[in-house]
Amino acid sequence: MSEQALILKCENLHKKIGKKEILKGVNVAIYESDILGLIGPNGAGKTTTIKLILGLQNITSGSVTINGHDIQKDFTKAISKVGAIIENPDLYLYLTGFENLKLAANLYPGIDKKRIDEVVKLVGLENRIHDKISKYSLGMRQRLGIAQAILHKPNLLILDEPTNGLDPEGIKQMRDLLKMLAQKEKMSILISSHNLAEIETLCNKVCIIQNGQVIETSDLETVKKEEHGLYIFEVDSTKQLNTFVSQENHILNDNEFTVKVEKEEVPNIVQTLVENHVKVYRVEEEKMSLEDAFLKKTGGNIID
Repeated sequence: MSEQALILKCENLHKKIGKKEILKGVNVAIYESDILGLIGPNGAGKTTTIKLILGLQNITSGSVTINGHDIQKDFTKAISKVGAIIENPDLYLYLTGFENLKLAANLYPGIDKKRIDEVVKLVGLENRIHDKISKYSLGMRQRLGIAQAILHKPNLLILDEPTNGLDPEGIKQMRDLLKMLAQKEKMSILISSHNLAEIETLCNKVCIIQNGQVIETSDLETVKKEEHGLYIFEVDSTKQLNTFVSQENHILNDNEFTVKVEKEEVPNIVQTLVENHVKVYRVEEEKMSLEDAFLKKTGGNIID
C-alpha cells in the first residue's frame, strides 16, 4: 500500500442537518488503482459521504483531501482530476452520443476530437456513437456517462449505483470497463452500491458504513474472513464422529461435517479421523460471501 499514491482521504467527516447527525466521524482512504466499494443499509450515509467528497454539500467538520488538495480550502484544484456520476448520467436524448460528448468537452480546456475518440473506444461505443441517445439501451447510456466523466483524464472516478437497473449483460460490460480503467488507466474508483454480489466481483477493497459510521474498511478478503475458519470435511461416514472429534462440529449429512477452528488444528483433526479408521476424501475452507459478512457485521441490515 505504501508504494501506491494516496488519491482520496476523508478524515473524521461529520455532517449535521439540523439536530440530526448524518455522518459521525467517517474515515475513507483510496489509493491509486483501488476499486473501493462503499456499502451499507439504506440511510447509512453512503450518498451523503459521496456528496461531501464532491463538494455538493457542506462539511460540518472533518476534511476531504483529493490528490493532496483540501476540498474546502482549494476546491478547484481538488476537484480538477475527479469524474463522477451521481444517480443517472445527464444526457440529451435528442442528440447523438458524439454530440453529447462534444458538449461535455466544452467544460474542460484542451479536449479535442482525438480525446473524444479515445474515450469512445475505451467505453466500447465506436459503432453507436453517432446514434441518438434515445436509441441507446440503459447500459449504453451508463457507458456514455462514464465516457463523459473521464474526458478530462481524472485519476478518481466516483459512481453512485452504476449498475442500477442494468441487465446481466450490461452489468458485466460495466464491470469489465471499470476494471480496465483501474488497471490500464491507473484510475482509482469509489463505488456506492446495493449490489453486494457485484461489489464482490469488482472491488479489491470494501468500506462498510452503518448509521453514519464506518464499521470496517479493509481489503475484500479480510472483510470476508472469519476469526476462525469454517472447514468442511468429506469422509466415508459421520456416524461415530462425536465419539472421537472433540472440537465443536456440525454434521451436514452422512458424509460431510463442518468444524470452526484455526488452520493449525486441521491436520490434527485429519490425523484423529485416520486413526479412527475414517477415510478422508476432502477438506476445504468455506469462504464467507460478502453478503454473509455484511449481514453479520451490520446485525442483519438493521438501521437504528
